[in-house]
Order: sequence, then C-alpha cells, then structure tokens
Amino acid sequence: MRGMRGGVGAATRAALLALALVTAVHLGAQLHGGGPVAEVTQPLLMPLLLGALLAGTEPARGRLVRLFALGLVLSWAGDTLPRLLEGQAQFLAMLGSFLLAQIVYALALWPLRGGSLLARPAAVLPYLAAAVVIVGLCAPSAGVLLPALVVYAAAICAMAVLATGLGVRGGIGGAVFVVSDSLIALNTFDVLTLPVHEVWVMATYVAAQVLLVRGVLGRRERAGRRPRDGAGRHDAAI
Repeated sequence: MRGMRGGVGAATRAALLALALVTAVHLGAQLHGGGPVAEVTQPLLMPLLLGALLAGTEPARGRLVRLFALGLVLSWAGDTLPRLLEGQAQFLAMLGSFLLAQIVYALALWPLRGGSLLARPAAVLPYLAAAVVIVGLCAPSAGVLLPALVVYAAAICAMAVLATGLGVRGGIGGAVFVVSDSLIALNTFDVLTLPVHEVWVMATYVAAQVLLVRGVLGRRERAGRRPRDGAGRHDAAI
C-alpha cells in the first residue's frame, strides 16, 4: 500500500497524533468536570479518526473500509446529537446512533467471521455472559428502555466477537468497546458510577475505536501483500 509502513503512513500518523492531542485535552477537561472544553473537543474525536482511516487506505476502498467509515460517522452522531436535545431524548439519540454504528461494524466484519471467535462457539461464552450480567444489573431501572438495552447488548456483543477476525488489535478494541458501553449503561441506570466516570468512559471509547481502525488498516496492508489469486480478490473487497 503506497506510503504505508506497518499499516500506518505519514498522513495516518499525523491524524492519530492530532486525535491523541485532542483526546488528552478532552480527558483533562473531563477530569475538571467537563465544561465548554469537553463539549467542543468530543465532536472532534471521530472525524480525526475517520481522517486516519481514509488517509491509511487507497481511494478504491473496499466494503470493510467504507462500512467502518460509516460506523465512525454514526459514532460522531452519537457524540454530537445529544448536545442538541434535552432529557431522555439525549440518551435515545446516543443509543440509536451507536446501535446503528455497532450494526454497521458487525456487517462490515461479517465476511471475516471464519477467522473470528464465532468459529469457536465456546470462546463466545464470556461475551454472552458479560451481556447477560450487564442487562441483568440494569434491568430493574431500565423500564420501557429494557428492550432497547437488550438489542444494544446483542449488537455490541456480536460486533466484539466478529472484531476478533481483525486480529489482536481488533479483538481488544471490540472488548474495550463493550467495557466502555457497559460503563455508560451502569451509570445511566444507577447501578455504578466510578470516580471521574466520564474519563473512564471516554478513554475506553477512544481506545476501542482506535484499535478497531488499526485492525482494519492492518488487515488492508496484509491483504495488499498477498498474491492476486482467489484469496487476493476476496481481500480486495476489504
């Protein structure tokens, strides 16, 4: 892949560095209670990561990259739309946007299922157990949102399992995403609030998204080094 070293070229590194700096500023603001700095920096996070993804891939992008780009846009909507709303509508906008993002990620990763934990059903059990525990803890306070919570838990578990098809980075990213969203659910439904809770939520959220994107970039680079046989044609769709 032109200009790439280890799946990360100069433009990608620049975008990731900018993301790291903005994330540091955002987390610092969250440590001090949020405020205008946190409000301004959060909507910048996913566009910077999207820039890294696009910079790290050729213009003729395959299905995997295109769908991940869409997932990042939906994640940006989840970061941004709640700021325009009030009350329960804020949570519903965030939930809806990220639910769509998780579904899009899962669809993107579905062709890689043969190399994921889905090929070893017993290895999926910890993900299912985590989903059941989180839903069970939140259910007493979820009320009418319980069905939505169950659907979201299923979607993010499916994404996390399929993300293992991207390799180690992608697998860790999917698992960390489960942790981040679990922290949101536990806080929203009054089960658990950690000290500086938003810092933990945002730190794990950004880390998860970065690891997933790095998994995609690594997959693209490995595909680019393979011979253009049948497997090469399949990877070209990535």
